[in-house]
This record gives sequence, C-alpha cells and structure tokens, in this order.
Amino acid sequence: MDRVEEKRLLQRAQQGDADSFAQLYRENVQPIFRYIYHRVNDVQLAEDITSAVFTRALQALHSYTDQGKPFIAWLYRIAHARVVDHYRRVGRRPVESDVEAEPIPVAQDMDERLLRRQAAAVLRETIAQLTDDQQHVIILRFIEGYNLEDTAAMMGKNANAIKALQHRALRSLARRLAQSGFDSESILSGLS
Repeated sequence: MDRVEEKRLLQRAQQGDADSFAQLYRENVQPIFRYIYHRVNDVQLAEDITSAVFTRALQALHSYTDQGKPFIAWLYRIAHARVVDHYRRVGRRPVESDVEAEPIPVAQDMDERLLRRQAAAVLRETIAQLTDDQQHVIILRFIEGYNLEDTAAMMGKNANAIKALQHRALRSLARRLAQSGFDSESILSGLS
C-alpha cells in the first residue's frame, strides 16, 4: 500500500470508519505477528500479543499523528512495548527466536540437515542473548527484510545508530557462534 492510500485510510479510520481500520489491519497484521513471533517463539502467545497490539492501536488511533513515517512504524513500537511488557510480567528474557524457519543454505544429505538444525538452534540462542534493540534490528533487517532507513524510522533512531547496533549485534553473534564451534560466516550469510 502506498503512503497516499495509507494516509487516506488512517484519516477515515480516525473518523470512525471500521472498514478503513480493517484494511490497515489486513495490510499490517502479518509483519507485526512475525516480529512478535520471532521475539517470543510461541504461536499462541504471538497471536495474543498481536491482538493486544491492534487493540491498543485502535484505542489510541485518535491520538495518532503522521510524522512522515509509515503507519507500521507506530505498530512496531506498540509491538515492541507489548513484548517488553510480557517479559517483565514473566520475569525473564526470551530464550529463542524461530530462526529455523529462515533458510540457511546447506546440502540436502542427512548430516547437513542435522548440522543445519543445530546451527539454527545455536543461532536462536545467541540472538536471544542480544540486547532488545539488537534483537529488534536483526529481526527487522534480516528476517523482515527492511532496509536501513525504514528500520531506523521504525525504531525512532537515525541510520548511523542502526548501523552501529547492527554491527555490534552481528559481531556478537559471530563471536558466540565461533565459541560454539560453528562457522559464523556461513551461518550469518544465511540471514542476509
């Protein structure tokens, strides 16, 4: 959806048009769900938090102001806050993210499949050890596929801050993967 159409739908939704909000929901629910799922690694929980995100968005829609960023940036901020709230309530950080669903190129023989599963498990564990901002950058950039500028806009940071976060996150991932005995370059190249 282009920004002009998005702005039109937002204006109509703010005036109480349920169909306009429904269309905004349909356009944005999948990326928001995927973001949350990669943070909590539980389908049911991700569905519940996604529902809470859109409920919160609907409740606060009257106060939404377009700041030149896509509507989804606002939804990502709400999603991030709901994930943080969840982990505060349960008193722990996420233990893994479903990176196994992401393609990591390997040969198709049995040993390679087992190595791929093990590498994905180690990658999930190492991503879960990153800071919240670093996890956010990795998910938006490499799993959701957003470019640097869009990621910066969604996180409310400038592009240089995102570059620094991404660099530190990838360096930390590479170091931890190497400590686990994996070729970090081949695994991390599967992310990009």
